[in-house]
This record gives sequence, structure tokens and C-alpha cells, in this order.
Amino acid sequence: MRSETWRHFDFWLFGVVVLLSIFGVVMIRSAIAGNESLAGLVQRQIIFVGLGLIVMIAVSVIDYHYWATLTRPMYVFTVLLLIAIFIYAKARFGAARWLETGLVDIQPSELGKIVIILVLADYFNRNADEPHNLRWVARSFLLTAGLVVWILLQPNLSTSILILVIWFALLWISGLPLKHLAIMAAVVALISVVAFPLLETYQKDRIVNFLFPNPNARHGDTYNVDQALVTIGSGGWFGMGYGHGTQVQLRFLKVRHTDFIFSAMAEEFGFIGTVIVLGLIVFVILRCLRAARLANDRFGALIAYGVSVLIFFQAAVNVGVNLNLIPVTGLTLPFISYGGSSLLSLVLGVGLVESIVLRQKPLEF
Repeated sequence: MRSETWRHFDFWLFGVVVLLSIFGVVMIRSAIAGNESLAGLVQRQIIFVGLGLIVMIAVSVIDYHYWATLTRPMYVFTVLLLIAIFIYAKARFGAARWLETGLVDIQPSELGKIVIILVLADYFNRNADEPHNLRWVARSFLLTAGLVVWILLQPNLSTSILILVIWFALLWISGLPLKHLAIMAAVVALISVVAFPLLETYQKDRIVNFLFPNPNARHGDTYNVDQALVTIGSGGWFGMGYGHGTQVQLRFLKVRHTDFIFSAMAEEFGFIGTVIVLGLIVFVILRCLRAARLANDRFGALIAYGVSVLIFFQAAVNVGVNLNLIPVTGLTLPFISYGGSSLLSLVLGVGLVESIVLRQKPLEF
């Protein structure tokens, strides 16, 4: 790459992602303070942040067009990893989602988020001139379903829904005819009704408890959400201070370093602090959308758009769960929650966006 092209590098995007990742380490440290069994997670997350920076820069250097030639082998490789999990992986907390390598545990479904963005961006780019009929829609859905079905079998409903949302977003931006919306809405409604009895017991319980909460229940299935709301409320406007949140430090709030780290952040930094952090995440999303606008071609625009949808939906769902606006899911808060696979997949997506910005179309006068 010529040195002058680095003048297009989005240092604002890079800097904010680094800032959010470092803040995530800080929050994880507070969330697990005093818990000896989790003490090593901070060091591991620091390592993942370092690896993430290397991945982000390395991917930005590579011309994003190169990935279009590798979408098929990447897709097949990811499906094989998911099949291997279905066959060999041991269940944790009722689900088998990780491949244990001895050094780190890999969650292939996180890689699947980025792979499906690349695969669908390539598909919609190559078929841009084809009639946008039901056959065009069905083929893109089959590509998506080839990944989703194996993620559902783990079971991992939240990630499956996220990937389907990415599919629909890319389908919509690629020119989905309005006349197909009613058909798709009817199909989604039918599938939701038919699939509900097939869900795992804990998944059905989460939905039922959300729709029909028991006001007298103080423990059990609603405990985590109840404690999350108490934790958020105790933070007030400015928070109780870093490391001084009673709900967090006394461990009333569970899974506080992953699913409910937003609540921990709200207790320690208050409403003002959470608004600032969420504002930074929104800034990242807007910079990804900016990259889509500046992209040199449709393929690059679709990638950047897909990454922005990924970050937005994941953040919105995590915050919604913490505020008890939607049923509990396992989606983490982007760049903040603990999780090496999740962090690496996100910075990989940001690296692709940086690659697109570096190769943006020249200004015309």
C-alpha cells in the first residue's frame, strides 16, 4: 500500500474502539473484584485487546476485495467448525458453543457473524443486476440458514437472530421490493409460532417470564433482571464511583462481567457515564455508516453497512435486556463485555471498515 493512502485511515474510529476496549478491561476488573475464581479474566482480556489491535491494523492493510475470493472457503470452514462443536463440544450452562484448544476457547459463532457479512455482501454484489424476486431472496436466505441452523443446535438463539437481522438488513439495503415485506412478515410470524415449542426449556422460560412476569417472584428465573434494575437504579445520575457499587461488589448482580456489565457500569458511573459510553458506541456505528457512504464499490459499502448493523443490534439488545425491555439473551455489550471471541470478531469487522476507508473513491472536482 502506498504511504499516502494512510491519510484516509479513520483514526477517530480506531481511537474510539481502542478507548472502549480499554474501558471494558477496567469495568471487568471492577466487576470481578474479590472473586478469585475469575481473577485471571482481566489479564486474558488485556491479551485479547492487544491481539485485537494487531488484527484490526492487519486487516485494514489487506485490500478488502481480497476477501471476496475467499468467501466460499471461509463459509465452508465456519460451517465445519460449527459442526465440530455440535459433535464434540461439551456443554456449558446448558449450551455447547466453544471449541477447547488448550490455550484459548474459541466460539465459532462469533466468527460466523463476520463471515456471513462477507458472504452476503459478495452475493448481493455479484447478483446486483438480477431480478430482485423471491428466488433472489431465497438464495440469500439459504446461504444464511446454512450457518444459522448449526448455531441454533448449540443452542444459541440470540446469535441466530442477530445473523438473521444482518441478513435482512443487507437484503433491504440491496433493494428488497416492498411487495415481499408482507410475505416475509407472515413467514416470520408463522415460524415464530411453530418454533416456540421446539425451543429449549430455559429459552421458553425466559420468554414466558418476560411476557407474564410473576410480581411475587423474588428469586429464580427473574432474579438476574430484577437485580440488574436495582443496580441501574442505585447508580443515580453520577454513580457510586469506580469499585464502589454495592450491588456489584457484594455480588448481588450475577454475570456482571458479561451479559449485565451495562448494569455494573450504570451503578458505578451513573446515567451520565452510561450515556457517554453509549455515545461512543453510537459514534463507532456512525463512522461505519460513513465508510459505507465513502466506499469505492457496492461490496465495500455492504460490508461497512453490515458491520454497523452488527454493532448496533448487539448493543441495543444488551442494553434492552439490562433495562428489562426484551427477554434475556446472551449478547454482550460491544467492546465492553468480557469475551475474547466476541471482541476479536468486532475488531475484525472494524478492520474491514478501515480497509474500505483506506481505499475510498477519490474526490472528483
